[in-house]
Amino acid sequence: MDFFISTAYAQGAQQDSPFSMLIMMAIIFGAFYFLLIRPQQKKQKAHTKLVSELSVGDEVLTAGGILGRITGVSEHYAIVHIADSTEIKVQKSSISQVVPKGTFEEA
Repeated sequence: MDFFISTAYAQGAQQDSPFSMLIMMAIIFGAFYFLLIRPQQKKQKAHTKLVSELSVGDEVLTAGGILGRITGVSEHYAIVHIADSTEIKVQKSSISQVVPKGTFEEA
């Protein structure tokens, strides 16, 4: 029955230096940094700038999809006019973008 199982021979074991392992780890970290971490930091920085520059009269779109015009701004909140006699108070961080003037049309 020995002819069904071939004898396993150890392949020539390579002696990689620990330095090559460090280089590979550095390359992987660099790829993660430039493909994942850096773009996310840039996006966060742009959103922080957008939130800090909000002012009365800006037309905005919230993260929930509500379109309106800002009528009041405090340190952490903005009051958004969304319809006739309807205003809501939202956290400034939930505002996803400022839309061009004239986008918000009251009925």
